Amino acid sequence: MLESISGKTKMYGLVGSPVGHSGSPAMYNYAFEQLKIDAVYLAYDVDVEHVPNAIDAIKTFDMPGGNVTMPCKVEMSKYMDELSPAAQMVGAINTFQNKDGKLIGHITDGMGFVNNLKNNGVEVEGKHLVIIGTGGAATAIQVQVAIEGAASVSIFNIKDDFFAKGEETVEKVKAQYPDLDIAIYDLLDADLLKSKIAAADILVNGTTVGMGEGNTKTPIADTSVFHENLTVADAIYNPPKTQLIQDAEAAGLKTVTGAGMLLEQGKAAFKIFTGEELPVRPK
Repeated sequence: MLESISGKTKMYGLVGSPVGHSGSPAMYNYAFEQLKIDAVYLAYDVDVEHVPNAIDAIKTFDMPGGNVTMPCKVEMSKYMDELSPAAQMVGAINTFQNKDGKLIGHITDGMGFVNNLKNNGVEVEGKHLVIIGTGGAATAIQVQVAIEGAASVSIFNIKDDFFAKGEETVEKVKAQYPDLDIAIYDLLDADLLKSKIAAADILVNGTTVGMGEGNTKTPIADTSVFHENLTVADAIYNPPKTQLIQDAEAAGLKTVTGAGMLLEQGKAAFKIFTGEELPVRPK
């Protein structure tokens, strides 16, 4: 890579903390090399307090774009000159592009989720969804399925501090899509959860429940709620198959794991800040 760096080499990067574990530099630098793009992608460990400095650096060094990870997604969005419709509703970004000094923020997590479903033969338009969780990933998914034309979105979360965030998401989505049937409910209301899943086409776990190798936790302990017309999807990619996915497979249901979502959100981000399709390394 050093031989390819020139006086015209553009610099892209990931902003957040910690970032040492990120696979983004390897993925995007491979893409630049394959597409003969004179650019490099680096990871910058930046905490929330130093986001203003990061913004100054992006503008000073004329970085064409990059990504944002925790804990900077919300704070970085405040410094954008423009936000995509999805980013406006989510209130956070994970991708930015710099157009002649104008910073535009995007959120591709939801796009990655929906594209992953499509790659597995599952369409969102006109479908009824139950989505568990109100964190960052869940919120991005809720917003994107609304954009994609879902018929209804039933959000379930325990009544903790994040429940209010879910209520705010419902209000924002309703303001943009007044005809969409979207609401948030208490996850501990087992009867209501069961009835909503019974009427659903797609069940989504947008929480961290089940994350980590060897984790046997699941947001759906009562598998009797599963029915033959239900697709079960998880945003978690580690382990490759969560307990929820394993239980759904055992019940004979169609399932979609989170691994594809990770790749698809990266592809969407690359398209935004380069205008090119991300070349995928052969397996």
